[in-house]
Amino acid sequence: MGTPWYFVALLLTILTSSQGILTTLSQSDQGGYNYDYATVPFLAEVFKLIISGLLLWRETRTATAKITKDWRSVRLFVIPSIIYLIHNNVQFATLTYVDTSTYQIMGNLKIVTTAILFRLFLKRKLSNLQWMAIGLLAVGTTTSQVKGCGEASCDSLFTAPIQGYLLGILSAALSALAGIYTEFLMKRNNDSLYWQNLQLYTFGSLFNVARLIADDFRLGFEKGPWWQRIFDGYSITTWLVVLNLGSTGLLVSWLMKYADNIVKVYSTSMAMLLTMVASIYLFSFKPTVQLFLGIIICIMSLHMYFAPPQTLVDLPVVTNESHPKTLKQVVIEEKTDS
Repeated sequence: MGTPWYFVALLLTILTSSQGILTTLSQSDQGGYNYDYATVPFLAEVFKLIISGLLLWRETRTATAKITKDWRSVRLFVIPSIIYLIHNNVQFATLTYVDTSTYQIMGNLKIVTTAILFRLFLKRKLSNLQWMAIGLLAVGTTTSQVKGCGEASCDSLFTAPIQGYLLGILSAALSALAGIYTEFLMKRNNDSLYWQNLQLYTFGSLFNVARLIADDFRLGFEKGPWWQRIFDGYSITTWLVVLNLGSTGLLVSWLMKYADNIVKVYSTSMAMLLTMVASIYLFSFKPTVQLFLGIIICIMSLHMYFAPPQTLVDLPVVTNESHPKTLKQVVIEEKTDS
């Protein structure tokens, strides 16, 4: 691994921040989509699958790639797809009880749940300063999303049914669990990253196909089978959304292998703030005081988590004079003085 993790994290931040912008630009003038949005994740999975296959082929030609083909190992890669499938259903269920603004704010819980599962399941110890930094990150991202009090979205934050809050917590826990389990898979052995990706994205593609087929049955095939209309309504911007989503997934798997989930959490959180700032210029988004406060808090959190502890705390300089003298030293000094 010759690429520094922070370069990959920065690239992930930029691509993730442009994801929402590209998706908005791909909408029609009426605000909807001229294409079937469910096909985008499927094509992104296929893109990741093809890229991983090509990189694995190149690696096997130039070096000895470690590949574990035992089915007992391969079958573990289906679990993240199952978790994401459950998570997606919980998301839809949550949105039946809470509005979009409340759901976005509750989504910040995954920052904390990721850190908790990171400690419990991966046995990775965090310092007190790092725990404080993660708490600050959750506060900062939440602050940036809260609108002015007195507005409808602010009032609705505390008026949702208890089922909505419980489902929101479950959604955050499932999102964190999927990430933590993926990191476990990537680091459990020394298999080639591209071979691991190949397994991960094969199951991901199959589950997306299953979703498209289920949608066809649910709608009674009124628009025909999904494979006949998969590219209907696609524009250059739509293809950019697919490429962006696929590239983001490849970067995340790299971080899971060579960095960790906390780095990914910081990247995606900073991307959200970057998207808000870019929206000011692209979509006439009105900035709020909460947004700027959130950005400041998140930058403080970033510094607290990754900076060396000695740069954050003024530690006393230990000198010889700071140590108490022994009785023998005092006697020798008195004799010398006399």
